[in-house]
Amino acid sequence: MSNPATEAIKGVSPAASKPAAAVRAARMKGDFKGRKLLMGSLLPLIIIGSWQYVSGTGIVDAMMFPAPSSIIKEFYEMIVSGELFRHLEISVLRAFLGFLLGGSLGLLFGLTVGMFSKVEEIVDPTVQMIRTVPLLAITPLFILWFGFGETSKILLIALGAFFPLYVNTFLGVRNVDSKLFDVARVLEFKKVNQMIRLVLPAAMPNVLLGLRLSISIAWLVLVVAELMGADRGIGYLIQDARSFMRTEVVFIGIILFAAVGKLTDSLVRVLERRLLKWRDSYKG
Repeated sequence: MSNPATEAIKGVSPAASKPAAAVRAARMKGDFKGRKLLMGSLLPLIIIGSWQYVSGTGIVDAMMFPAPSSIIKEFYEMIVSGELFRHLEISVLRAFLGFLLGGSLGLLFGLTVGMFSKVEEIVDPTVQMIRTVPLLAITPLFILWFGFGETSKILLIALGAFFPLYVNTFLGVRNVDSKLFDVARVLEFKKVNQMIRLVLPAAMPNVLLGLRLSISIAWLVLVVAELMGADRGIGYLIQDARSFMRTEVVFIGIILFAAVGKLTDSLVRVLERRLLKWRDSYKG
């Protein structure tokens, strides 16, 4: 423990030492974030550099495996023309609407089935059976029932987004400490209050995990939905570019799917850190 008199003799007041410590802590935190960003960027930079080298020297066919510089040039031209944003806008809207529908139902069903054992006996076996059916096998039925319009695509995305949130929410409810339900009974909470004020906060780690998985599945199903028959969207852009051997555009579409998927996943992780500050878990 520092002595104020000693610090005064040294010419440093206790009030001045506290801001200095805060500055040092902020600097160390900034250095850690910078180092983390650098380490995360190292492997992609090595891959891109090697890719540019083998494509530029003719080791691989530039038509089949175009150089990153060619992809960037095509990317810039598509931005300037506005073509890229037109397709990206409709894809993001489809994924959002499908996720909103399927994720909301998955959360609601997961909470209800987890809270009531009788509902579990009726609903869960059917849901688990449908969950094992590949979405590609269901796609022709969706086309037959709803046509090639937006309805079939959004419903297919919703179906894919439903199951991760349902399963993880259900498991989260069942992992809630039973003593908390005893407390709720003592406080005479109704079922709705139990669900909102007790179960949902306690199951939040599982719910957020299901949220991340649902978003990723929504993007995966979006590709299938747009490849099966669309006249707009990133999936259509990839399909059209493949037909005309525009390999740069195919790579642009793939990179866009990866970038937007990573962005949404990062947003959920930020939400996770804010909502789960109370959790003292291993950070590695």
